[in-house]
Amino acid sequence: MRKVKVGVIGTGMISTVYLKNLTGMLDHIVEVKAVADMVPELAQKKAEEFGVPNVYTVEELLADPEIEIVLNLTAPAAHAPLNLRALEAGKHVYTEKPFALTREDADEVLALAESKNLLVGCAPDTFLGAGIQTCVKLINDGWIGTPYSASATIIMGNAAGGMHPNFRNFLKLGGDPIMDMGPYYLTALIALLGPVQRVTGSARQLHQEVVVDNPKSPAFGQTVPVEAPTNVSAVLDFHSGAVATLQAAKEAFGYSPRLEVYGTEGILYVPDPNFFGGAVSIQFPNGQTKEIPHSHPYAEEGRGMGVADMAYAIQSGRPNRASGKLARHVLDISLGIFEASQQERHIHLESTVERPAPLPLGLKYNMLDL
Repeated sequence: MRKVKVGVIGTGMISTVYLKNLTGMLDHIVEVKAVADMVPELAQKKAEEFGVPNVYTVEELLADPEIEIVLNLTAPAAHAPLNLRALEAGKHVYTEKPFALTREDADEVLALAESKNLLVGCAPDTFLGAGIQTCVKLINDGWIGTPYSASATIIMGNAAGGMHPNFRNFLKLGGDPIMDMGPYYLTALIALLGPVQRVTGSARQLHQEVVVDNPKSPAFGQTVPVEAPTNVSAVLDFHSGAVATLQAAKEAFGYSPRLEVYGTEGILYVPDPNFFGGAVSIQFPNGQTKEIPHSHPYAEEGRGMGVADMAYAIQSGRPNRASGKLARHVLDISLGIFEASQQERHIHLESTVERPAPLPLGLKYNMLDL
């Protein structure tokens, strides 16, 4: 297969791992032709670090006829508007999560892509890694019987340290625990159990503002408003009949992830969906717990796999796995949780999606198709 040329818009912190993988492990299928950023000096630094030949303005990048995929790594509020611009320019689009901040914006992106016969993709792509793909195979092969329930938890510290250059974004919608970290868990649950039918939950926050408490932060001592829920508990009802709970919070300290799937013949301990690898184990009816070897490759940091999978899909005509429709369903779940809390009821979701196709067995290093 030929290499598909990619243009990256947004060269903040998350771009480092994308550029490392797209110019390294995944460079058999993609070629990063250009980077662009509102701060040209930052784009220039990334281009030099990863050997990217061109530093463009956004307009120049969108106008380059050789660039087929735009990788959108901008702030959450800019995702949908920039995705629309890229699609209008005739580019396939892969964006960081969240896919959009409203259902209307998400639907506008998907409708434009369909009208132009272009692909849309969205992070996370961690479910393509060895950990989740192994769990998908174990469930599909019946190792835990019929999955009937799941429990997901992600507890993190808040942004009061102020050391991230864009820490204020983590106190707004899009940087909150459901829209920022929730997509890893919701996408993994959909890959494991299928689409969600209805949701309910409670979304709260302890503080209306935080004071930056780290003397090393340039914003030390500043008072910053908290504009989104930071402590969320939800119940998800799947079309399959399974029920899951999700607890997501950014209120205190530490990092505490957990994901378990309960079946009639076993309990599956799923590795942290924020990463690609991790230990997989099953507790069997006799009480024994055994670690299961990975059935698939990509246990290392693999952000960018969704872009590479899109490059394969462009050439083969198959659907891309980390798709816009999948991300739209994740957004629908997330907003439904907030609405359920506000309205004190269950929210029946309008969207649905098929479980993304698992990666085939027997892949060679850095390949995504046989």
